[in-house]
Amino acid sequence: MILQKLTTEEVIENTVGELTKEANGLISYFEDKFPDMLTFGIKVILTLIVFFVGRIIIKWICRLTRKSLARSRVDKGVEQFICSLLNAALYILLVILLVTNLGVETTSIAALVASAGVAVGLALQGSLSNFAGGVLILLLKPFVVGDYIIEDSHGNEGTVKEIQIFYTKMSTVDNKTVVIPNGTLANSSLTNVTARDIRQLDLQIVISYHSDLRKAKLVIEQILVHNEAIIKEEEHQVFVSDLGAAGVVIGVRGWVKTDEYTSVRWQVLEEIKLAFDEHGVEMAVSGTINGK
Repeated sequence: MILQKLTTEEVIENTVGELTKEANGLISYFEDKFPDMLTFGIKVILTLIVFFVGRIIIKWICRLTRKSLARSRVDKGVEQFICSLLNAALYILLVILLVTNLGVETTSIAALVASAGVAVGLALQGSLSNFAGGVLILLLKPFVVGDYIIEDSHGNEGTVKEIQIFYTKMSTVDNKTVVIPNGTLANSSLTNVTARDIRQLDLQIVISYHSDLRKAKLVIEQILVHNEAIIKEEEHQVFVSDLGAAGVVIGVRGWVKTDEYTSVRWQVLEEIKLAFDEHGVEMAVSGTINGK
């Protein structure tokens, strides 16, 4: 029993000694490394401060640039594109500055950027195509911010709200936002509905063969003459467009202001129907009124 007791005490003493030795080693390690850890911690804190201050400066620079471009009366799309590009470039510079502040060598950063550039370039070929498409849109100006366009390949249409680095944002008539890659807009056909100040109103009215054609044409002519939205300086026409299976197709053409096109079209169609009812002009059964 005495031998066993002595053995246990020795084990405890050895264990305590080893723990004390390890604790002393750990304390010594921290004492040796504490200055470096403190320096690194200060660098991290300074880096965070620089990051938040840098964000404020970037926002200020972008705001100042936007105001400067607005005073210069630069196209809105060019303004948005330049501001987006400037914002991205400034953030890249800020990240490089922060990484350098943490002790990473500039040569290492350059090598990393070069290798990453190749990899990102291969992975983001579509994005680079969209960037090039955005540049072409700004240079060639097939449309500008505020234009109503129809993208023919997919049928998307709406008013252009923003032209950014990679994408163009449009707002539809029911207030939905459509985002289309710039590469798609630059490489496919599109229709710019509002490129001109005036637009031709083009309607087709189908009346039955039993109706008085001359009276129908005269009624439509009077509507065009008395409608104030129809531009009187431009020629308007009422003519027989076709003799269809359902009836006589009367073509109606006149010029209106582009921003009033839809409302004037609805108004003229309503006036034609009410006038036909009043004068006894019969519409074709399968008919109807077509227009574009």
